[in-house]
Amino acid sequence: MTPDLPTPQPDAVDALRAGKPFSGIPALEGELRFDKAALDAASHDFGGLVHRRPAAVLRPGSPEDVAIAVRHCREHGLKVAGRGQGHSTYGQAQVRSGLVVELGALNTIEVHEDTATATVGSGVVWSDLLRATLAHGLTPPAFTDYLELSVGGTLSAGGLGGQIGRHGTQVDNVVELQVVTGEGELTTCSPSVRPDLFRAVLGGLGQCGIITRATISLVPAPRFVRHHVLTFPTVEAITTQQTKLIEEGRFDYLVGQALPGPDGWTYMIEAGTYDGVAADDERLTGDLGHASADVQDVPYFDFVNRLAPSVEALKAMGEWQRPHPWYDSFLPASAVNAVVEETLAGLKGNAIGATAVILLYPVPTAKCTTPLPVMPDEELVYLFSLLKTASAGADSAEEMVAANRVQYDVTRAAGGCWYPIGSVPLTKDEWASHFGAFWTEFEAARHRYDPDGILTPGQRIF
Repeated sequence: MTPDLPTPQPDAVDALRAGKPFSGIPALEGELRFDKAALDAASHDFGGLVHRRPAAVLRPGSPEDVAIAVRHCREHGLKVAGRGQGHSTYGQAQVRSGLVVELGALNTIEVHEDTATATVGSGVVWSDLLRATLAHGLTPPAFTDYLELSVGGTLSAGGLGGQIGRHGTQVDNVVELQVVTGEGELTTCSPSVRPDLFRAVLGGLGQCGIITRATISLVPAPRFVRHHVLTFPTVEAITTQQTKLIEEGRFDYLVGQALPGPDGWTYMIEAGTYDGVAADDERLTGDLGHASADVQDVPYFDFVNRLAPSVEALKAMGEWQRPHPWYDSFLPASAVNAVVEETLAGLKGNAIGATAVILLYPVPTAKCTTPLPVMPDEELVYLFSLLKTASAGADSAEEMVAANRVQYDVTRAAGGCWYPIGSVPLTKDEWASHFGAFWTEFEAARHRYDPDGILTPGQRIF
C-alpha cells in the first residue's frame, strides 16, 4: 500500500462546486469554508506524506456545530474527520471530498479547584491548559513531550510521556468526555455513562466519535524539577537501570533516548524529581553506573515545555517542514534489548534523517488502565520510537515508510505492538490483529455509534 498521491489544486469554480453538498446545511455558529487556503491547509499534515483534499472545512463555533455538520454529512454520504493541530504523520485526519472539522476553535478552559479537574475544549493545546491550571497551583498529571498538540488529538491516540510511571497515559486521566458520534449525536460518556463509547473513543483514533470536550484530572503542581541527565554505553545498561528506576518509583519523570555518535550509539536517561533537593542526588543516582551526569533545577513549566526551543531551531533549519515518517512501538521488556540492538546496528544516518529522535523508555502496564492504546501482555513494556525526518540527502519519505513496514513486522514477531500515531500502512486484517482482544468490542462500538462508517476514514481501519 502506498499513500494517496497529491490531488490537483482546484480553481475557484471547483471550490464553489465543492460547497454544493453543504447547500442545505442548517445555520451554524461557526464558519464553513470552501476557499483554497482552508482546503489546502486541511489537505496535508505534519507527516507531509499523504494529501487528500476535502470538500469543505468547518471551524465550529460550538460543539453543537459539529453535531449539525456530522448529521448533514451522514445524510449526504460524506466522510468526516476532526483535526486538531494537524500533527498526524500519515493522513489520519484527512478526508478526500468530505468534511474536515478544525477543532482548534473549541478552546475553552474551565479549572475546577474544588474537584481538581479541568473541563476543556478539544482544540485546546496542552501548553495553554498547563498555563491555566498553574494559575490555580494545579497541573495535568501526564504530558506528551511536545505541548503544542491538542487535547482532543492526543486523547484520540493515547498520549504518552515521562510521567507514565506515576500517572499512566493521558487517556488514563480523563474523567468524562463530550463527543459527537457518527450519527451526529452530541453526548457525554464516562466510566459510568456509556462506558462502551468512553472506552472506544479514548485512544480510539476517531473511529467512534469526535471529541469536543474533555474533563481531565489535575494534581498539585510542583514549583520546579530537579533534572538529571545520565548517559550509558549500551542498550542493556540503560534498560537495566530504567527497569530498576520505574519499578522502584525513584523519579517523578523518566524517559530515555538513543543518541548516534562518531563511535556508535550512546544512551541517555532524563529523570526528574519534583521539588527535589541536591542532598538526594547520591541516593537517586549513585548506584546506576552511568558514564556521565548533569543535574540542574528547572522551573516546572520550562521543564515540561523544554522541547519548545528545539522545535524553533528545527523550524529555522527547515527540518520541521520536511516529511516525518515516524514509527512508534511498544516492545515487551523480555525482547527489548534484542530488538533495539538489532535495529540500531543496521540503522544508518540516512535512514532516519539528520535530526531524528530515537526514544526508549519503560512503560508499566499496570498504570495504563484503559484498553487503548494496545500494549504487549507483560508487566513492563518499552516505548521504542524512530522519529524520522526525510532530511536533504537522506532516504526518501517513501523509503522510510517502507522501512517502517519492515520494522512493524519485527515488532510483531517479538510480541510487540505498534503505537498507531506514525506512518505504517496496514490492511483491515492487520488492524484487527493489532487491536487483538479488544477488536470485537471496538468493532461493535464502531457499528453502534458510526453505523454508516463516516468518521475518520484516513485511519483506514474499517
